Amino acid sequence: MDLRQELNKAEGFKNLGLLAKQVVEGFIAGMHKSPFHGFSSEFAEHKIYNRGESTRHIDWKLYAKTDKLYTKRYDDETNMRCHIIVDNSSSMHYPEMTSFSIDKLNKIAFSALASAALMQMLKRQRDAVGLSIYSDDYDFYAQEKGSERHHQMLLRALSEAVISKPLNKQTETYKYLHEIAEKIHRRSMIFLFTDMFQTTEDDVKLFEALRHLKYNKHEVVLFHVFDKKKEYSFDFDSTPKRFIDVETGEFINLYADTVKENYNKKIKAYFTALQLKCAQYKIKYVEADINDNFNHILTTYMVERQKFA
Repeated sequence: MDLRQELNKAEGFKNLGLLAKQVVEGFIAGMHKSPFHGFSSEFAEHKIYNRGESTRHIDWKLYAKTDKLYTKRYDDETNMRCHIIVDNSSSMHYPEMTSFSIDKLNKIAFSALASAALMQMLKRQRDAVGLSIYSDDYDFYAQEKGSERHHQMLLRALSEAVISKPLNKQTETYKYLHEIAEKIHRRSMIFLFTDMFQTTEDDVKLFEALRHLKYNKHEVVLFHVFDKKKEYSFDFDSTPKRFIDVETGEFINLYADTVKENYNKKIKAYFTALQLKCAQYKIKYVEADINDNFNHILTTYMVERQKFA
C-alpha cells in the first residue's frame, strides 16, 4: 500500500505515526543520491567516534564495513534537544477540507505530518523532543523528552490539531514564542511552522520574539508554510469570487485577474523582506509549500543537525 492510500485510510490523521515513518523511510531510501550518502537506519544506533573518547563502545564490525569509527549508542543517551512549534490559527486550516491525500494537504495537515516526520528522525537519533501548539491560546505544551510514551502523546496532539476546526481564531505568534522561550532553558534546536499571517506591527514583535528564542544559543528554523499556487501566485480562474479572511470573517468580492499583478508584487516584496529579516537575525528561513513533498523539510533538519554542536 502506497503512502497516498495509507493517508486516505488515516481517518482524520489518526495514523500519523505510521505516515511519518513512511515519509522518513522514503527520504532515507533516496539519500544515496544526496550529499548525505552513508546515513541510513543502520547508523540510527551509532554516533561518530571522537578522538579522546573511550574505545570501549566502538563497533568494530561496522568499522570493518565502513572503514570509519562509530560507537554504539544507548537508550539513555540524548545527543540533541529539539522543540517543535506549530501555529494552529484558523488561517492554518486553509484550504478547508474533510479528507486528505499525500498530494492534497492543507497548511495544518502539512505542518503536522512534517513535524511528525521530524520527530521520527529525532527518535531514531535518540534525541529529546518537545512540542508547542498555539492559536488564540496556548493549546498544547510538552517539554523535551525521548520516551516512546512521550512520542505517542505528541503524535496525538498533532492529530487533534489537524482535525480541530478553529473558527475565527486569530493569533499573536510573538506572544507564545516569548512564553516558549522562557520555558526552554537548555540549548535546543527549535522548528517553527507558521504561515506568517501577521500585521506589520506584529512582524516587528514577531522578530523580537524570535530573537528571544535565539537566547541561550538556541538554533531557530522558521518553516514558512503556505499554498504557493493560491497564496503566492494567486492562481485563480477569471470567475468572480468571494475572498474571506478566515481569522476575522471579513470578505471582499472581486475578479482575481483585476488584482493579481499588484498582489504578486506585494507578496514577493513581503517574502523578500521576511528572508532578509531572518538572515539579519541568523534565523534559518525555509519556504514550505504544502504542494511539495517533505524532503526539503528533512534535508533542512539534516543540515542543521550537522551544524548543531
